[in-house]
Amino acid sequence: MKLYAPKYYEDFKCIADKCTHSCCVGWEIDIDSNTLEKYNALEHKYAEKIKSSIDFIDTPHFILKENDRCPHLNECGLCEIINNVGEEFLCDICREHPRFYNFTNYGKEVGLGMSCEEACRIILCSDCYDEMIEIDEIEGEVIFCDFDPIPLRRAIYSLLCSTANSYEEKLAKLYKITDTSPHILTDDEWKAVFSELEYLDDSHKELFLKYASNTKPSKELEPYLERALAYFIYRHCSEACNEDEFYSCLGFSMLCERLLCSICKDASDVFACARIISEELEYSQDNTDRIIEEFL
Repeated sequence: MKLYAPKYYEDFKCIADKCTHSCCVGWEIDIDSNTLEKYNALEHKYAEKIKSSIDFIDTPHFILKENDRCPHLNECGLCEIINNVGEEFLCDICREHPRFYNFTNYGKEVGLGMSCEEACRIILCSDCYDEMIEIDEIEGEVIFCDFDPIPLRRAIYSLLCSTANSYEEKLAKLYKITDTSPHILTDDEWKAVFSELEYLDDSHKELFLKYASNTKPSKELEPYLERALAYFIYRHCSEACNEDEFYSCLGFSMLCERLLCSICKDASDVFACARIISEELEYSQDNTDRIIEEFL
């Protein structure tokens, strides 16, 4: 089976200690069974520290330290598991982050999640979001679905990439052609939905309550919003099993774009705002489902 990725995917590399919003802080890190077996069999002076840092109740996970830091994140922002025994001893979630995968009728796709600040920077600075490249041949067989969302995704990308219309006109056409729009609810109704969500950071709730669907972005901000919308569509619409699912996920994507436009003061803070939206909405399945529910 072939593995595909957006062209910008090849530009990504973890910036480790240079990251100002480490994925090793603030998240409970579950340990998959294969990695747990490797830890139990490990003969190394660092092995005992790894084993003693694991909570085995329910799903095995690392016991976070003060400020919710991974116990293996050192003061320099580097991983001591990598430093001592190598990257091959990272658990799946650490090795794969911020990657996600889509299964399509053409093979498997991989993407980067915007909750990672370096991935976010690459995604929002890349014009080539519509270009897919083959990056590998992997094990497994394609499972065909009667509904194929990829032609719809390509058609939307073609509209977004067009230089014949302004960004505002592109959105209006997209809303009309797909009969999907964040305007299914009023701004106050969306704010009520945002109020119900669970947040990693309570200050983000106040930020989301600034939502205003008709916010007009600056010309400088528009390209970033277009790329963000393309990213959300790639991540959430590509595995849809039927039209209803595709369009409800498209609605979620459109709402995320309008939210990003609402909370950005200017292009200088678009990266931070996009990362927050990804972290709070995309990385909480409950929050994602709650919003998609409105488009069903």
